Amino acid sequence: MLKVKVNNKKEHQIVFESAANGVIDGTSFSWDMIEVKNGSFHVIKDARSYTVDIIKTDYAEKSFIVSVNGHKYHLQVKDKYDELLKSLGLDNLSASKVNEMKAPMPGLVLDVRVSEGEAVQKGDPVIVLEAMKMENIIKSPTDGIIKKISIKRGTAVEKNQVLVTFV
Repeated sequence: MLKVKVNNKKEHQIVFESAANGVIDGTSFSWDMIEVKNGSFHVIKDARSYTVDIIKTDYAEKSFIVSVNGHKYHLQVKDKYDELLKSLGLDNLSASKVNEMKAPMPGLVLDVRVSEGEAVQKGDPVIVLEAMKMENIIKSPTDGIIKKISIKRGTAVEKNQVLVTFV
C-alpha cells in the first residue's frame, strides 16, 4: 500500500495487486508500462497512452517530480512503514535539526540574500560565495528562521566558518 500526495494537495491510496494491476482510491486499474530509455516510460492505462519522464528524485525524502504528457507533478510517497512510524510518533526521527550553516569552502562573500528574522525553506538561496573565480550559491539546508548572519558582503571566509545561525 502506498499513499501518494500530488502537488501537495490530494492524497491517493494505491495498492498494487501485481505489476500490471491494482486499486487506486478503491477503483481497480490495469496498466502496461515499458521503460523507453533511462527515466522515460511509455504507459497505457484505460486505453490511453501516456509519456512519463522522471525529472527529479529524492529517495531520502521519498519525493519525485515527474512529467506526464508534458505536465509536471510533484509526488510525495509514503509506504506502510512510514505510516507505522507516524502512528508510533516516530516519523520525525530522521529529520535532523540544523542550527548553523557553515562555509563549504574558503571564499569571498559576494552577496547575502536573506536578513535576520526572515523565514527560509530548505533549498532557498542564502549566500553567494566566490571561490576559485566561480560564484557558488549556498542554499539553506533546512526550513527555519534566520537568527543571526555572521558575515557581511565582501568578507573573506574560511572553510567551516559559521555563516548563518537558525532559530
